Amino acid sequence: MTISILETKDGIEALLKASEAERPEALRSVLTPTKGMFKYFPGEVDLLMMHSMGFGFPIDLPSEETQQALDLLSDADAWGRVETAMSEAVEQQLAATPGIDVPDIKVLIMLGNPNDEYFMGPLRGFSGNGSATGYISLTLWPTEENLNRIEGAAVHELNHNLRYAPGGVIWDPAQVAVGEQIISEGLADAFARQLYGPAGYTPIGLPHLQNDGVFEKVVTGLQVRGMQNFTAWVHGDESARRFGCDPVGLPTGAGYAAGNRLVDAYLETVGTTAAHALHTPSQEIINVALGVAG
Repeated sequence: MTISILETKDGIEALLKASEAERPEALRSVLTPTKGMFKYFPGEVDLLMMHSMGFGFPIDLPSEETQQALDLLSDADAWGRVETAMSEAVEQQLAATPGIDVPDIKVLIMLGNPNDEYFMGPLRGFSGNGSATGYISLTLWPTEENLNRIEGAAVHELNHNLRYAPGGVIWDPAQVAVGEQIISEGLADAFARQLYGPAGYTPIGLPHLQNDGVFEKVVTGLQVRGMQNFTAWVHGDESARRFGCDPVGLPTGAGYAAGNRLVDAYLETVGTTAAHALHTPSQEIINVALGVAG
């Protein structure tokens, strides 16, 4: 098992020195090590398009602004901190579940798009992806909040990666229930909190953590099936509108808030940790948690 933190800083700085015509190829070179993330996509994947769709910085962003943001990441030792966090998290996970196979993992730390109002607003300048076995991406604009919690964000995505790795939970896009992702977000946050305390919470869920109305609404959607429904139930109405889905009447991050409550209720009742619950079926967690809630 090897964790590789990709040297995106050097690649982005090379892009900034390139001519306008050379920049697309310079960015493609930075992204090429992550191509395997899209191996199940039909046809040839355009890495530049995926970068843009995933809130990556535009290559025509003023060089000075891009360099300043890159310097903030570097000054905060983002790459080193993520590497340390990942190693420590894997060690803690293996202590709880020594029989699992941890895949080789490549981690991409990428500057986000400061001009995207949805990314900088509802998403608070951060988007993570740990859904593809062996790959994790952290796309962020270096706000104080994002720099302070980069370890927790990385470990959250690691938890997703390990839950769905071979030998773990099987993800069937057509049949998977909303409750699976709700629980996976709660487990990932709980694992991050196991290591980093409150900094492990995903910020978009915090405003609704104690909102019973939001919790009860999310619970009504736990058995809805099919990934096409996840955006609205997990991320909320603004995300649904952004990606062309039907809103269901939920605020941004509602699924994260509900997932944390469900997982915490389960962990407290059973007397276990998020690390030990890595592969626990989501329906088992839901049943125990809702039984506690009455």
